[in-house]
Amino acid sequence: MVLNYTIFPNAESKQWITFIHGAGGSSSIFFKQVRDFQKIGNVLLMDLRGHGDSKDFVTNEHYTFPLVANDINEVLEHLQIKKSHFVGISLGTILIRQLAELYPEKIQSMIFGGAIFKMNFRSQVLMKLGMFLRYVVPYLWLYRLFAFIIMPRANHKAARLLFVNEAKKMNQKEFIKWFQLTAEINPILKRFRADELPIPTLFMMGSQDYMFLPSVKKIVAAHSNFSKLVEIPKSGHVVNVENAVVFNSEALQFITNLT
Repeated sequence: MVLNYTIFPNAESKQWITFIHGAGGSSSIFFKQVRDFQKIGNVLLMDLRGHGDSKDFVTNEHYTFPLVANDINEVLEHLQIKKSHFVGISLGTILIRQLAELYPEKIQSMIFGGAIFKMNFRSQVLMKLGMFLRYVVPYLWLYRLFAFIIMPRANHKAARLLFVNEAKKMNQKEFIKWFQLTAEINPILKRFRADELPIPTLFMMGSQDYMFLPSVKKIVAAHSNFSKLVEIPKSGHVVNVENAVVFNSEALQFITNLT
């Protein structure tokens, strides 16, 4: 059994572009990317365990980043995909970076939208609040609160509602399992910040992504050999939804320049 996936083929291309969504979302958040990216390659979307149409792909084991990254790899193995460009949003960026650490030979490039590479003070408080309330408050209440704090502006509303609506497909038990991943997020992000992988990497961050943009600027400055930052104006955390035109254009140019 593998994660639910969808392929949008390009018969004229042998390259693959794989999209990984964030926690609480699903592959449907990439609806503004499929048509443009399919013009240059085969597009692969998948729903992470417990999300979207993979809501029945669950286990009783403790979830870890390597475990979930291996779910992604199993889809690649199932489809016999030897190498792919990867596009991730929010927590999906952590999973791609984990996959690159485990299977670097399978990563042609990494495109990180709304990348999470360091938790600031506000996000740390948010995590502790969630850990305290996760068993006593309905998960959708928590998710709506977190979505509003991360994406607070009026122009973030469409992305905020999209993620909340997708989160409704989860259940309380799965939400708790995913939220418990935050207990191990700081050590893994510290390692990712310290170690630069020799893989072309494009960070695309909204200028209004106040929680995560500052740390990404520092990372790109320190990892300038393989990393590039594009700051998208008037956008928040979910840049592929809020400004799909700029996101698609920059990402496609990045991929095309590598091939």
